[in-house]
Amino acid sequence: MASALNTLNTLPFPEGEEESTLVKTIGWVSAGLGAVALGLFIGRELRQRYKFNRRTPYDFYSHSGDEQDVDFGLGV
Repeated sequence: MASALNTLNTLPFPEGEEESTLVKTIGWVSAGLGAVALGLFIGRELRQRYKFNRRTPYDFYSHSGDEQDVDFGLGV
């Protein structure tokens, strides 16, 4: 039992209260940034799916007469 207590005392946890506050702050900030990034990614995916499902038949032919893009793409 005594060796278990010694092992717990030597683990690399912050000793002082200032270090503990710093680690907690860094943890909360990184969790917040992760949540924001996840929200942006999910929002973008939902918006793309919404826009894709709201297409009209005219969207399939919207660039059918454009020959400028073909000339530009070929490097002429």
